[in-house]
Amino acid sequence: VRRHGQGRPAWCRPGELLMIASLMMYHRPQLAAAHDAYWDLIRRHLAEAGIDSPPALSQREDEMSLWTDPQLVLSQTCGLPYRTQLHHRVSLIGTPDFAVEGCAPGYYRSAIVVRKSDRRTRIEDFRDAVFAYNQTGSQSGYAAPFWHVKAHEFWFENRLQTGQHFKSAQAVAEGLADLTALDAVSWRLMQEYEPFSDDLKVLDWTTPTPGLPYISAPEANQPAIFQAVRQAIQDLTEEDRRALGLRDLVYIDKQTYLAVPTP
Repeated sequence: VRRHGQGRPAWCRPGELLMIASLMMYHRPQLAAAHDAYWDLIRRHLAEAGIDSPPALSQREDEMSLWTDPQLVLSQTCGLPYRTQLHHRVSLIGTPDFAVEGCAPGYYRSAIVVRKSDRRTRIEDFRDAVFAYNQTGSQSGYAAPFWHVKAHEFWFENRLQTGQHFKSAQAVAEGLADLTALDAVSWRLMQEYEPFSDDLKVLDWTTPTPGLPYISAPEANQPAIFQAVRQAIQDLTEEDRRALGLRDLVYIDKQTYLAVPTP
């Protein structure tokens, strides 16, 4: 169990167990205030259920260390690491519904994005192109486009790993890559906040899969945390709900996640 050491928050006492929470998947500076308001509401409803939680979100922790921390109260992971590494080590709390067009509640899909100036119109035309992706452990950035392209009997020989959806999109806009796959929520946020998105367009969409689930430590009170988060979404101001893109929290069972194929 991790304990506070150097750099511990001021609200913690030396030797005190460190609870941790993070909602970093769609975190960006423009949404910091909305994320803080969301977490404050979650904390309020967790407290009403008798569940302790940290005052602030930890948005810069190493992802896998955080997801497997025994003191994890709440975080959001990706479907691929959930099914390949985490499903037996965490509690599946629920899946936020971002009202993604063309998807069932709680589901999402990837936009395959190219430059507007690119005259190619079919995925087959990009067989020899440079494909930018965030990481191989990403459902939306790697697994979803892998199966989408495999249906056309090829996979990209020329690939550029960027580490982030943002950097993948930027690489395409700057001509360092020809196409990328961005999850629909990330793409929506880029269109709102990133000027370079004006130089990009959607070539195609991948098949919808279950969205990025909320998780907690193995012994978590799943029903109570689910209700706390769902109530928090309902209690958000209209402005914060619109900024975060949240509509509801749904439950997609573990087996549905595990049934999604992995490259």
